[in-house]
Amino acid sequence: MMKRVALVLGLALTMTAGPGLATSVDGEATYDLLFRDGTLDPVSRDHTIVYQREVTNTLNPDAAARDSGEIGLRIEQAEDMEMVRLEFRRDGKHRGMGSFPASVGNPMIMVFYESVVRDMAETAGGSPFYIRNRVKDALVQPSEVVPGTAMVNGEEVATRTIRMRPFEGDPNVDRMMGFGALELSVTMSEAVPGWYLSLVAEAPAPDGAGLMYRSSLQFDAEEVLQ
Repeated sequence: MMKRVALVLGLALTMTAGPGLATSVDGEATYDLLFRDGTLDPVSRDHTIVYQREVTNTLNPDAAARDSGEIGLRIEQAEDMEMVRLEFRRDGKHRGMGSFPASVGNPMIMVFYESVVRDMAETAGGSPFYIRNRVKDALVQPSEVVPGTAMVNGEEVATRTIRMRPFEGDPNVDRMMGFGALELSVTMSEAVPGWYLSLVAEAPAPDGAGLMYRSSLQFDAEEVLQ
């Protein structure tokens, strides 16, 4: 039996940023923030971190429904190292998503960008290798780190957000069926188990009416096994 011991409440309404307070950082600092070392060290080994994945894709709604659900992250002791186990949960069914050495940090950012790469390739076509390379390159470019706040467990906590546009200026943007305007946004906080509060990818509809594509991974809870 599992008991939820931590929740993010009202995040969409309570997350705010401090205008004019952004800090410019170089590519190395961008990478170090996004792939921070030791993010899983404070996580209790008898807890599971739960993320909600919600996908909207007006060009491929069936795939969006298929990929929306919960992702559970837990840390287990293997023979010679600790391993992170990921599990996708939907409609009462559970599916393993792979294992990663816990020493490399929280793998959810890799899950995030790989899912976006897959969604874009599946929807718009094109080479997934090209798409992945552009996304990975964006993760090591100079960026603006925007401070803000969010409500976590009823308390206001400090956050940092980095936004990236991997296909800005790309010569193939006209062939990307709207994904050329893709923006990736990662919000992080010391107060959130596993570091990542939210990881969001958005692409506006070509006619400007809402979003064509949105994929979000949101910290939801920490569960304790009993």
